[in-house]
Amino acid sequence: MCGIIGYIGTRKACEVIVKGLKRLEYRGYDSAGVVTGNGENLDVRKGAGRIDELTEKLGFLEMEGNRGIGHTRWATHGVPNDINAHPQKDCTGKIVLVHNGIIENFVELKDELLKKGHVFRSDTDTEVIAHLIEEELKDSESFEEALRKALKRLKGSFALAIIYADEPDRLYLVRNESPLVLGIGNGEMFAASDVPAFLEYTNKVVFLDDGEYAIITKDSYVVKKIDTGEVVEKPVHEISWTLDMAEKAGYPHFMLKEIYEQPRAIKDAIHGNREVIRGVAEEIANYDKIIFVAMGTSYHAALVGKYLLQRLAKKVPIIEEASEFRYEFEDLIDDRTLLIAITQSGETADTLAAMKLAKKKGAKVLGIVNVVGSMATRIADLTLYTHAGPEIGVAATKTYTTQLTVLTMLAIELARVLGTASEDYLTKLEDELIKVPNLVELALKHDESLKELAETLKDKRDFFYIGRGVSVPTALEGALKLKEISYIHAEGLSAGELKHGPLALLEEGVPVVAISPSGKVFEKMVGNIEEAKARGAMIISLSDRGELGRVSDVLIKMPEVDELLSPIVYVVPLQLLAYHLAVLKGNDPDKPRNLAKSVTVE
Repeated sequence: MCGIIGYIGTRKACEVIVKGLKRLEYRGYDSAGVVTGNGENLDVRKGAGRIDELTEKLGFLEMEGNRGIGHTRWATHGVPNDINAHPQKDCTGKIVLVHNGIIENFVELKDELLKKGHVFRSDTDTEVIAHLIEEELKDSESFEEALRKALKRLKGSFALAIIYADEPDRLYLVRNESPLVLGIGNGEMFAASDVPAFLEYTNKVVFLDDGEYAIITKDSYVVKKIDTGEVVEKPVHEISWTLDMAEKAGYPHFMLKEIYEQPRAIKDAIHGNREVIRGVAEEIANYDKIIFVAMGTSYHAALVGKYLLQRLAKKVPIIEEASEFRYEFEDLIDDRTLLIAITQSGETADTLAAMKLAKKKGAKVLGIVNVVGSMATRIADLTLYTHAGPEIGVAATKTYTTQLTVLTMLAIELARVLGTASEDYLTKLEDELIKVPNLVELALKHDESLKELAETLKDKRDFFYIGRGVSVPTALEGALKLKEISYIHAEGLSAGELKHGPLALLEEGVPVVAISPSGKVFEKMVGNIEEAKARGAMIISLSDRGELGRVSDVLIKMPEVDELLSPIVYVVPLQLLAYHLAVLKGNDPDKPRNLAKSVTVE
């Protein structure tokens, strides 16, 4: 996830752009850049670092011109540095653009363009777009025609802002599966990833839809379809948000916004790994000694990964908390070991220590990481990125579901390489994974009823979350979310463990949240729920099976999904329930007490 801002009008463009970038910095903050146009002359300045630092260092506010585009980056291809910062340009320097999203087929396009003599300066997928437009311009009657030809060849998600030196009176904007909105001013026009970037100047907006591009001048705009060039009439909306509300897209907290971003984040995780997942699976296929290391929410993702590898690839991995790994496993690691380290930030101290030890002992290290260029990516032999974008809320939400998405893709491809599951089933599972973002959308529709449920639960002191099989990690994650932000005591455990001790803690009215998707352990789960119900517990069931209403005080009806994919979908209502309980208790869910986003000391 990155931030884009564009302006054309009578103001000094650099001032509008820098203000916009600062309001978009929550979307990405590893590097930034600005290009402004004064006639046919383009001034491009960019670098790694935060906006304020770069504004001073590069003189963003000294740039001339009344049109320009800017970008604040969250790296997805190429480490954060001056060269990989946006804007990116073509060989001539006349086509300059910024990009939010992931180009899935950039490798094949880059190879093709290299053979035609194009010279690339960065490691980004973005630069390919500029060179592709340049190439198409050779056989096109206009820049717009060349742009449309190039866009039709791109696969993946992209929002683009483009400035072309030979057309000094306009900017081009493109949306496909990444957000972009136009701001309609008086003698000036704006474009941005999010409304807050230009809300100071106008509250009149036009939302672009997927597969559309816009051409803006200071006095006009036109929106067209990429496929046909047909003009699209778009309504103008008036935004009533305050600037603070707009930064959060109208949500009261970043955590809630990030919960709702999960369908988009899961799509990005799928798009971003399609081309690389096969190679990674082939490289790790022969390892039988597999150890997952992680902490916190990432540890729960590792537990799901264990079930996936067992069921699909017939591998039996070990799961260990990274903080304990080097004290227990130092003498057990060798060159036949595969260590899979999961870390959102890529800077978690305990996880980094485990990775370094494994490397020292000759193990192969695979990192599953959200932050490009983080220390974990520099230690790992192989890295799969989750492409969740920046997560501002301390409690992990979209970074968890994207970790699960990547692990699912890896397990499917590993099973395919090893031949341990039928191709028909693997293809069916892949097809269903592509639909998971839509199922998460359905799960989000429970938001209002979960808010009402939270009202009845706000005075409860203890919660139990139970599941079986692949749902045990979901129970653990649900309990962790509640503890993190509502400060209510909660335990997550295997439902089979209830009668081995925890059942003694159940009494009248204690909430028991049961994670119960259809699958091989559903009937066993029903028996465990009945045991808890018989002790007077308040049963809150999440299930696609309506018959659970018979033994539940509350049934949260979930969409049908393969049991192995259910952790991605079923965790969403648990995130929402924890969020609403935190708010009802007067807590700030974005900044829970005593906790930090990244644990960078052991």
